[in-house]
Amino acid sequence: MRYEDLVALERLGPRSARNLLGAIEASKSNSLARLIFALGIRHVGERAARILAGRYKSMEALMTAREDDLVAIPEIGPKIAAAIVDFFAGKENRQVLEKLVQAGVNTRDAGAGTGGGGPLSGKVFVLTGTLESFSRQEAREEVEKRGGKVSSSVSRNTDYVVAGEKPGSKYEKAVALGVKALTEEEFKGILAKH
Repeated sequence: MRYEDLVALERLGPRSARNLLGAIEASKSNSLARLIFALGIRHVGERAARILAGRYKSMEALMTAREDDLVAIPEIGPKIAAAIVDFFAGKENRQVLEKLVQAGVNTRDAGAGTGGGGPLSGKVFVLTGTLESFSRQEAREEVEKRGGKVSSSVSRNTDYVVAGEKPGSKYEKAVALGVKALTEEEFKGILAKH
């Protein structure tokens, strides 16, 4: 879609048209995990999408995955595996993916991981409170692409609790367990180093 086409639409001025085109362009570089999730494959939520992106690294590889290979992945059960194979067997779904590739959408994820190699490999983070610089999803992706893991609950295995504005009980539990609490600025510093 071109700027001229958008401006011609009713109730869409020049500024809105530029913003929309910018958002479309930015979405082309989203992670493979986000693309997998956005496809709406039955039973594939955000966590399964991240696991699949970390394992297959490209949409092409995922499209050719066999059901028995998918079931062998921890946290991917028979129901999810069957839904994935079914989805990619559909001619219409493959055509949509071809159009996305032609439009320049990212279908590879070299850095995505679920605890594989990376500078934060083996480190477990818990997010609590409101972060100003990241959405929770973006913070999770930043940790995971560096090899770390984000957990939803604090335990003795937690390395860091990232405390945003108005942290809740997770922060209190982290303090009680002696887990290192990071401000958002400290968290950004760790990401910048790695």
